[in-house]
Amino acid sequence: MRKLLTAYGNHVFFLLVAADLAGIVSEYEPLHIYSKPLLMPVLIVLLATATPPFRDKILLLTGLFFSFAGDVFLLFDSKYPLCFILGLASFLVTHLLYIAYFLRLRPTGISLFKRKPFLLLIIILYVGGLLALLIPHLGALIVPVILYAMVLGAMLISSLHVFFRSAKKAATLFVAGAVCFVLSDSLLAINKFYVPLPSAGFFIMLTYCAAQFLIVQAARQRSKVQHHL
Repeated sequence: MRKLLTAYGNHVFFLLVAADLAGIVSEYEPLHIYSKPLLMPVLIVLLATATPPFRDKILLLTGLFFSFAGDVFLLFDSKYPLCFILGLASFLVTHLLYIAYFLRLRPTGISLFKRKPFLLLIIILYVGGLLALLIPHLGALIVPVILYAMVLGAMLISSLHVFFRSAKKAATLFVAGAVCFVLSDSLLAINKFYVPLPSAGFFIMLTYCAAQFLIVQAARQRSKVQHHL
């Protein structure tokens, strides 16, 4: 069963991503509505059953569950404004759980920020610049969006912090996933609060799916390395 899921789980996920993106591009709403909520459950099953047991797996699985909840809420945010708040809260929990996971990785090397401290400054400037762009347009959402942006930046910082504390392939995938998540959420925020972007829905979902897939693949890779030690 484990080998079967490893062999075909990725393919199922890619097919669902393709279906979701096709629904967005074609503006065929039913395809988007039915494919999007299936994305995270596939990754949950893949992570839960297709990897050897590893430390703190529950943090990532719970994060994926809250991402699933966020996906469902954001399907209806245009009709029900409360759904955007609930979606924002769901993804906030996801980022907090990912931060907890990254920081609980057993250190095998020094922090990347000790070698390249300018990276921390770049992230702080990026989050600050994004907020400066958005704050005049946030209205009543100013506090939750500022909080979310700070946690999002902390998630990226925590992934870089442990870059030299995991096997190189897993560490690279973790950071790539975190960067894609920041990019996806940045596009979503700019499109919603600042200015509509061309093909925004397509690129938001593309980078979001890439982010979650890369983080799951990183965890799988890391668990395999630990399993063979």
